[in-house]
Amino acid sequence: MSGAVYGQLRSRKRNRRIASTITFVVVVFFAVLVLFPIWWIFRTSLMTNAEIYRYPPSLIPADWLFSNYEKTLQIFKFWKYLLNTMTIIVPSCLAGTFTATLCGYAFARLRFRGKNLIWALCVGSMLLPAMVTLIPLYIGWTRGLGLHDSYLPLILPYFCGGGAFNIFLIRQFIMSIPRELDQAATIDGAGYFRILFNIIMPAIRPAMIVVALFIFIGLWNDLLQQMIYINSSEKYTIALGLTNFKGQLKQDWSLTMAATCMSFAPGVIFYLIGQKYFVEGITLTGMKN
Repeated sequence: MSGAVYGQLRSRKRNRRIASTITFVVVVFFAVLVLFPIWWIFRTSLMTNAEIYRYPPSLIPADWLFSNYEKTLQIFKFWKYLLNTMTIIVPSCLAGTFTATLCGYAFARLRFRGKNLIWALCVGSMLLPAMVTLIPLYIGWTRGLGLHDSYLPLILPYFCGGGAFNIFLIRQFIMSIPRELDQAATIDGAGYFRILFNIIMPAIRPAMIVVALFIFIGLWNDLLQQMIYINSSEKYTIALGLTNFKGQLKQDWSLTMAATCMSFAPGVIFYLIGQKYFVEGITLTGMKN
């Protein structure tokens, strides 16, 4: 190897190290920016109100007052709100993921009359603002079906396909699976459902977990619809309970932030469990049109 070639290789390696270092620093910088508000909420939950208003503010509490969480639990019915929230989320996630898989499989593999038109309407419905359908749906659920102060208007829609975006996600993922697998199973005598349950569903597990995550996050943060359909305080979810709790305390920010930390902690834990599949599902979904 000549000296010039060796020098070029060393130069390339040095440039790669420099680029990697710069990329790492930039990623860490933006990660700190993203995580800083969460840290600010957490440190505020461990302070006294006097320390919160002190100027200049400190990044670390002088005394870590975990007793604020005990005081918060005496007022904020966290466990009851969590149970109510899971009463909505668990059946919605299970039904939404399963029905979205059925619909996605039908659009990706089956042939039937009007398929392209129905698919176009399904994808086009994603462009429809939620506010447009809010009032008609409310009238239908309350006046038409008489579902006042009920969880059913929040759960039942996920038994009907799981949402247009979720169907789109599953369909795109199934399109990336070779059709030869279906054909081989058909030769062995497998029907549509056996192909779906034994071949397709194990292969699209990351996409199904992504759909479940999307449904979970959407319902966890859906304050508007929960406020419309849930009226009694005994049925309050985390979002409604936290909103009501903030209104009660007014300027007691330490307890308010403690309740906020408890409210988003289950969602963060759920996401961390499924983040591997979340990234994999999003990456592979657009591989084939």
